Amino acid sequence: METSPLESPYAKPTRLRPAMTTTEPLLELTDVAKVYLTETVETRALREVHFAVKRGEWVAIVGPSGSGKSTLLSILGLLDTPTQGSYRLAGVSTEGLTGRERARLRNRSIGFIFQTFNLIGELTVEDNVGLPLGYRGMSAGERKERVREALASVDMSHRLEHYPAQLSGGQQQRVAVARAIVGKPELLLADEPTGNLDSANGAAVMDLLAKLHDDGSTVCMVTHDTSFAKRATRLTSVFDGRVVEDRSQL
Repeated sequence: METSPLESPYAKPTRLRPAMTTTEPLLELTDVAKVYLTETVETRALREVHFAVKRGEWVAIVGPSGSGKSTLLSILGLLDTPTQGSYRLAGVSTEGLTGRERARLRNRSIGFIFQTFNLIGELTVEDNVGLPLGYRGMSAGERKERVREALASVDMSHRLEHYPAQLSGGQQQRVAVARAIVGKPELLLADEPTGNLDSANGAAVMDLLAKLHDDGSTVCMVTHDTSFAKRATRLTSVFDGRVVEDRSQL
């Protein structure tokens, strides 16, 4: 990275966008703040965040520990709500949505890739990948077809009947990616997707994300690895709860 957020923590973002994307943002945060309150402490995790992502972008979100990256990703994923400001996803204002409505929007619009895989040990690879489809009322035949298509796209068709404990870390993350894309979401959120992998498996997962992006997926990825961050089409730096740098890497 040419410019560290630590060097200019309150620099004005330069909001360059890749020319290849559409004009309407897939997601947009406006003046978002997040405050966590306890009996004695007030913690401001995000401050006055303005952030938009267009369809087809691959955004790497970077910053030191405690900068607000994970809070930002949680709000983007509808796992948390802002204390202040607004969030629109796929044309839908998320303010005032009920818990059930948020869950439905999350299930249909967002795929999650976590650092810790989050696979269920008692379920086969096929059943793990099919979990997000269980809430959509699909027929068994359609679910099976979607699952097998997703597993084929990550080269894991041969592990269909295996359990997570029978897989390497890299294979488990590939299954997690298949689970994230099986519902054909508009947005993929990846939280340190290579954090639990060795360098070779980490690079393989990044190659997979690059392929998904090339195929049209919109990706927001939190990472501490500067070499992986450089592969994204856009870099967003967060420091002290603020977006301090936002630039194209095309």
